[in-house]
Amino acid sequence: MTTRNAWDGIERNVQSFEGSLRACGEGGRRLVEFDWAATPLGPLSGWSPALRSLVGMMMASAQPMALWYGPELTTIFNCGFAPILGKRAEVALGKPLYEAWHDVFDDILPMVQAALSGETVWREDLPLTMTRNGFEEQTFWTFSYSPVRDDEGRIAGFLDVVTETTGAVSLRRRMDEANHALASEVENARLALAAQQLAETQQEALRHELVHRIKNLLAIVQAIVSQSIRGATSTEAALESVSARLSAFGRAQDLLTSEGGSHARLRQVIDAALSPYRTADRFDLDGPEVSLNAQQSLGLSLALHELATNATKYGALHYPGGRVAISWHVTGDDFSFGWKETGVPSPQSPTRRGFGSKLSEQIVAGYFSGAASSEYEPDGIAYRLTGKLMPDDPAGH
Repeated sequence: MTTRNAWDGIERNVQSFEGSLRACGEGGRRLVEFDWAATPLGPLSGWSPALRSLVGMMMASAQPMALWYGPELTTIFNCGFAPILGKRAEVALGKPLYEAWHDVFDDILPMVQAALSGETVWREDLPLTMTRNGFEEQTFWTFSYSPVRDDEGRIAGFLDVVTETTGAVSLRRRMDEANHALASEVENARLALAAQQLAETQQEALRHELVHRIKNLLAIVQAIVSQSIRGATSTEAALESVSARLSAFGRAQDLLTSEGGSHARLRQVIDAALSPYRTADRFDLDGPEVSLNAQQSLGLSLALHELATNATKYGALHYPGGRVAISWHVTGDDFSFGWKETGVPSPQSPTRRGFGSKLSEQIVAGYFSGAASSEYEPDGIAYRLTGKLMPDDPAGH
């Protein structure tokens, strides 16, 4: 049967106070051999039973402990506490508290006085800057200050049971820094992934836009070629018409490419479309700076080509005194454009309306969601276009 008395089988080893101290190793031997008569505590042989019991318990413990006792709070410490003192462990024994811990005395004084007043003080990871090894270092401590009493029950000092947590605090800080760095890397990875997904979305949108634009360009080119051939009176005339219109279309496309592909400024559209016809200064331009989307730019460029070609053959650019006034107005998104020729004697309305008329009056007007017309006034043709400015090309056009 298992005994309930833990003392069973234990040999009661009786030792003197000095013998029990020497049994505690180097720290106990130093304590026995120290000249305590030179301190307020007096010689070791005269220590009170309460002090002997407390010091004996402390010296037998592996937990770092220190005792500050008596009127000057004389220093006594065990082997576990010696590394905490560092280099000062050689001189701290028997010294008053304020000498042993002179570098942190002002920091710990409020807690010491609390313990001497009968309060048990507990602190976790208390930061203290000390010079225990001859240089200043940041340290951290978890400890308790417990009041201790003499044989008459008066508080005579305090016991410090302590664990240095400098390494643990440093490790936690490094772990916090590592976690923060990891969180930062995770966030950077998340942002990179989001950026990649956005780029892929934009790339897909760009692909669709490219397909859309190619279809538009092919549709315009197909219309130019088929309608030019259909309205031509000969193969040579068809070739000349197709070539001229595709050249105008190419100039407009070059302009759009130089501007980024989606918009062009109206004055540049006019300059590009009329560049083959501006051998003399016979054009007057009046209107504000305005941006056209790609379809409107291409359409108006082709309309200008048709108007200029007709003006060269039959209108203002055919006669020495002829001039062309080009004007446009913008109110909000409302847009109006005019081509007015002057100096044309007896302008005649054509008996046959071909693809050029359809292009400038119907197709281009559709790009502006508006209307266009050509009128033969007494001194020359007048072309008018009204509609809306659109920031982007309409879907499906």
